[in-house]
Amino acid sequence: MAYKLAIFDLDGTILDTLEDLADATNYALGAHGYPGRTIEEVRRFVGNGIRKLIERAVPAGLAKEEIDRVHETFSAYYQQHCADKTRPYEGVLPLLERLRAAGCLTAVVSNKADTAVQPLCRRYYNGLFDYAVGERAGIRRKPAPDSVQEVLRRLQVNPEEAVYIGDSEVDIQTAENAGLDSIIVTWGFRDRAYLESQGGRRFVDRPEEIEQIINGNGEL
Repeated sequence: MAYKLAIFDLDGTILDTLEDLADATNYALGAHGYPGRTIEEVRRFVGNGIRKLIERAVPAGLAKEEIDRVHETFSAYYQQHCADKTRPYEGVLPLLERLRAAGCLTAVVSNKADTAVQPLCRRYYNGLFDYAVGERAGIRRKPAPDSVQEVLRRLQVNPEEAVYIGDSEVDIQTAENAGLDSIIVTWGFRDRAYLESQGGRRFVDRPEEIEQIINGNGEL
């Protein structure tokens, strides 16, 4: 194997969460009397955590206290509705099963709130991750390397033995900041041309290509 550990982003990488994120965003905006956002706008807003999503979605110039209220409304709604329309990307479940059977460790590091990461991982990929972690108070969000480093410590793996797999410019930066190689998927929330402009170098169009790379059979 080229890597002992595969660390996955969640939104846009292993789960298509966009519709639920958009619905929760528009519920929170509407509850406070603000205009809604299109799904394509929400697609552009995600990647840096829920707080940043809300800051981008609300009208410009709102006071911090009002943004806090919209954020709280979003969080309460999303906790109850995070799996209404969310679905796994085709081929990811068998990929994880094959990686685990081959002895590869697996983990999730996400900027989604940890209170959503844990139930989503259990619901769609129960028992297929050695460790999963989302956004928590006091821990810097990606692209800071903190949560990736936590996974490496917890699973006792060196950076050169791990690969980070994601779908966004945040994931490219996260891998670089943590000293990991990266694999960028093309089925997520960003297009390839943009990701190439952000420094992405190794792309996959299908989950099975990830397995090939981890097994040492893909392009490096």
